[in-house]
Amino acid sequence: MKEFKIAVLPGDGIGPEISVQGVGVMSAVCEKFGHKVSYEYAICGADAIDKVGDPFPEATFEACRKADAVLFSAVGDPKFDNDPTAKVRPEQGLLAMRKKLGLFANIRPVQTFKCLLHKSPLRADIVEGADFLCIRELTGGMYFGEKYQDNDKAYDTNLYTRPEIERILKVGFEYAMKRNKHLTVVDKANVLASSRLWRQIAQEMAPAYPEVATDYMYVDNAAMRMIQEPRFFDVMVTENTFGDILTDEGSCISGSMGLLPSASTGESTPVFEPIHGSWPQAKGLNIANPLAQILSVAMLFEYFDAKEEGALIRRAVDASLDANARTGDIQVEGEKACSTSEVGAWIVEYIRKA
Repeated sequence: MKEFKIAVLPGDGIGPEISVQGVGVMSAVCEKFGHKVSYEYAICGADAIDKVGDPFPEATFEACRKADAVLFSAVGDPKFDNDPTAKVRPEQGLLAMRKKLGLFANIRPVQTFKCLLHKSPLRADIVEGADFLCIRELTGGMYFGEKYQDNDKAYDTNLYTRPEIERILKVGFEYAMKRNKHLTVVDKANVLASSRLWRQIAQEMAPAYPEVATDYMYVDNAAMRMIQEPRFFDVMVTENTFGDILTDEGSCISGSMGLLPSASTGESTPVFEPIHGSWPQAKGLNIANPLAQILSVAMLFEYFDAKEEGALIRRAVDASLDANARTGDIQVEGEKACSTSEVGAWIVEYIRKA
């Protein structure tokens, strides 16, 4: 028996709706395997700005810090997106959470589902069998470097230090060892000094992992290769900005952003979240795809070496797809779309009967 203390951050937009489904699945699995689980709910994003003026208030940080893991959903609201003068934004809460918890590694699996190959914008023969990890450095680079802006000039500093690069590359090499022993380091070393340091350090570290085939790829080439030959990749590691862009590109391979989970890990409490945003236009409509949130729960269990629990969730998701218990974004033509809550209830019922 394990005991889990989970901080739940539903956030904005569709966040609360998909959060309910993730919590429901986690509770069902814990009941099935005899684990104890407790939840502490906390505010973040636009919701927190409206309530306390801070997108990641201290009370939320404390709830996260004391938890075993954070189940996070989404942040973002158009009223901030459409106001370029806004000094406080929901996304600042996400950055603050990563920084305060020391979450320097974002792990995003990219995989295809056989029954959904037709949903990918790429040909089925290109994407079938694609299964790789994007590992993105989360707390350095331009997002956190020195910034300046006036009416005539602006800059963002892409600063990286050796310890920051070494620790994320170590994550990349270790994941490659667990998978197919192939690591691709993505940079722009022909132009950027920061990338040249990344490549130098990666070349220094590679001999310590002789079983891993390590290759190096410029980010523009990597973006093209992901579309032309996604099965080439096993584990990809890169810096913050490149990783942000490439992981969103990778999400299209599966056919829907609503299918892919992620984990952010590092010095403190790990965070598990879907890769998609808050989709404010769908707020309250009960139409959002909860599978990425539910698969984030699978990643949570697997992080704590509860592999059977994670595997059961993955089987339940596969079964729901096979049974056409799907939201509208991935439903088969001619079949009735299920609501967010109906998909969640179907998966919970499968877990209880398994």
